[in-house]
Amino acid sequence: MSNSLAAAFGQNFLGHSPRWYKQCLVLFLLINPLLLWLLGPVAAGWLLVGEFIFCLAMALKCYPLQPGGLLVLEALLLDLANPEALYQELVHNFPVILLLMFMVAGIYFMKGLLLFLFSRLLLDIRSKPLLGLLFCLMAAFLSAFLDALTVTAVIISVGVGFYSVYHRVASGKSPHDDSADDSDQDVVELHREDLEEFRAFLRSLLMHGAVGTALGGVSTLVGEPQNLLVGHEVGWNFIDFFREMAPVSMPVLAAGLVTCVLLEKLAWFGYGTQLPTAVRQVLADFSAAEAARRTQAQRAALVVQGVAALILILGLAFHVAEAGLIGLLVIVLITSLTGITDEHQIGRAFQDALPFTALLVVFFAVVAVIHQQQLFTPIIQAVLALPAEQQPGMLFIANGLLSAISDNVFVATIYITEVKQAFLAGKMSREHFEALSVAINTGTNLPSVATPNGQAAFLFLLTSAIAPLVRLSYLRMVWMALPYTIVMSLLGWWAVSHWL
Repeated sequence: MSNSLAAAFGQNFLGHSPRWYKQCLVLFLLINPLLLWLLGPVAAGWLLVGEFIFCLAMALKCYPLQPGGLLVLEALLLDLANPEALYQELVHNFPVILLLMFMVAGIYFMKGLLLFLFSRLLLDIRSKPLLGLLFCLMAAFLSAFLDALTVTAVIISVGVGFYSVYHRVASGKSPHDDSADDSDQDVVELHREDLEEFRAFLRSLLMHGAVGTALGGVSTLVGEPQNLLVGHEVGWNFIDFFREMAPVSMPVLAAGLVTCVLLEKLAWFGYGTQLPTAVRQVLADFSAAEAARRTQAQRAALVVQGVAALILILGLAFHVAEAGLIGLLVIVLITSLTGITDEHQIGRAFQDALPFTALLVVFFAVVAVIHQQQLFTPIIQAVLALPAEQQPGMLFIANGLLSAISDNVFVATIYITEVKQAFLAGKMSREHFEALSVAINTGTNLPSVATPNGQAAFLFLLTSAIAPLVRLSYLRMVWMALPYTIVMSLLGWWAVSHWL
């Protein structure tokens, strides 16, 4: 009985995570107090940071909240940081938490409008290079004002919807029938080749859209969670942030869009597949039928969402309130004017944001350990010992390398806080502090497209329902992102090194 109970505890621990992953975490928890006793708090703190980065890198094995939370809980018990220090970190970064709580939920209620826009693009544009460009550009524009995760979610929803429609037709069923989209068992032989081409077509659009969220997200205060964190530390409002990032973000945006077109024209790295004519006809017929069934109430809801989007953009541009509060305003406006009054309907909007919000609190707990043990102080001192003109470029590289394997919010939190402390200590001018802040923000946003670990939008895409449907694996995502990674990283580093 006791053996079976022990086995049940072992099975419940971190759920369906691989056995080796569970063993690694148990080993971490056992080693940490031993290392603290043998080598002291600094060595134990560095080990904790390494373990936490491991959890972030293995996010596909287990969501980092649980293993990271266990590590942080142990760190607090070992007094590597204290609860008061964690609380102060949370209070200091409350605008970022507010952004995740309300802005992501607010954009959730705009999904109808966003789905409509992306659907029209897919069906009305026949040139694949132009379609890829518009997908990337629209994702960039929307991510500059909205939330990259929600924009990615909308693109995924469009992809899943159209894939399901054609998969049913290819399986000999009606577009409205229920069928197993993850199985090709019933697909008619005549449609198999078109289905494979459609998968490649959707893969390329999904990747263009995901990269677009990074290209636009780096530009504005609300584009990514770490942007608000950096802007908060420096004291930039929405316009200030855009103006300071523009010398780096705008050339990179232009280069990213050119890369998008070239990839489609040259058909490199898995791009260039056209939408088969038979598939286009099926999707067009389905879209026309859906438009005919759209009610006046649904049309009115699209108008309300469009007006709310305009209010959101203007509110952010003129900084009428904290970004999170503007997100709450959007929630109130859209729900009250579109008939959404049920608590469960409203609660669904918060499901996507709150897990990452909880994970962000764990980030700040690790940052509290870093501050209390002064772990990154020697690194920052080494960077600040370099000639002033070399410091932005080196910070860009340091942030970029770490963001490619870890989470860019975590990396940005560490570096901007350390640089801010050096500025407050009188070790640099205000102008130089702002230049380093630009390097930190762009360094965490641009090279992080290299892997799904660095960009939350990429990880969200990889773990979504559409990834297995269109055969988008981890390695294939890395391969398809490679040309973007090279162009964005090199141009970003050059702009940071020479224009700041």
